[in-house]
Amino acid sequence: MKDQFYRYIEDLQDTITSKLEEIDGKATFKEDLWKREEGGGGRTRVIENGNVFEKGGVNISAVHGPLNPAMQQYFKVGDVNFFACGLSLVIHPKSPMVPTVHANWRYFEMYDKEGNTVDQWFGGGQDLTPYYLFEEDAIHFHQISKNACDKHDLNFYPEYKKRCDLYFWNAHRDEARGIGGLFFDYLKDSEEHNITDWYNFVTEVGNSFLEAYVPIVEKRKDLEYDQNHRDWQEVRRGRYVEFNLVHDKGTLFGLKTNGRIESILMSLPPHVQWVYDHHPEPGSEEEKLMKVLKEPVEWV
Repeated sequence: MKDQFYRYIEDLQDTITSKLEEIDGKATFKEDLWKREEGGGGRTRVIENGNVFEKGGVNISAVHGPLNPAMQQYFKVGDVNFFACGLSLVIHPKSPMVPTVHANWRYFEMYDKEGNTVDQWFGGGQDLTPYYLFEEDAIHFHQISKNACDKHDLNFYPEYKKRCDLYFWNAHRDEARGIGGLFFDYLKDSEEHNITDWYNFVTEVGNSFLEAYVPIVEKRKDLEYDQNHRDWQEVRRGRYVEFNLVHDKGTLFGLKTNGRIESILMSLPPHVQWVYDHHPEPGSEEEKLMKVLKEPVEWV
């Protein structure tokens, strides 16, 4: 399973980076191959200063070795070895009218000292963070995500949409990071779904990503904006940074397992503002966004 899934994310990385380069028309992804001292490595691809994309990364990795004490405590296990692989992406467009997007699809195994697999699971999801709210974009992103889920189980979309709303919540701000999408973790063998079923589901979601995001980019990338729009985008990006550094489990896992810092912090945008006690003007488009970030919305 780990070999099958790694081949899948290798191909998916190629597919996604090729399409995003085509849309940008100027910048290309720079590739950085790296190795992890304890075992494994990855293929980081970063795009910067493009016509459409200000900064983004589409990264794959496969790492393995002894699970360190901090993560043993987190998973409530003893002295075990692990293997983890996944594709993680964050795209920060230049225009405030185009939303930031994040996605991740990953697979994890743990082994006893004899090399027997003692646990295995999939996780991942995809979510959208707009700076200006276009309801039709939110509906589109959620509909494509729902379509992918419905092919496997009609309960998946409502369950994983709710988990996404709960997970991407900046508790210290009492607001959502964005308008959500899907979030799932610990997808394990069960009476209803075996590990192959989960592979088929997770790859279905991965294959839906470009269909969910690209039409939104193409519709919004040429809209006019001014410095006020850009300032608001950078203020909201600050909230994005706060979530990633304070709450995000993937970031914390990477930092605690001696992960590669440049790849882990690739998700951070290049230009950000923190404005003291900032509030949008009443009745403004900025306030319209804030209202939907205070309470999860059923988009489809």
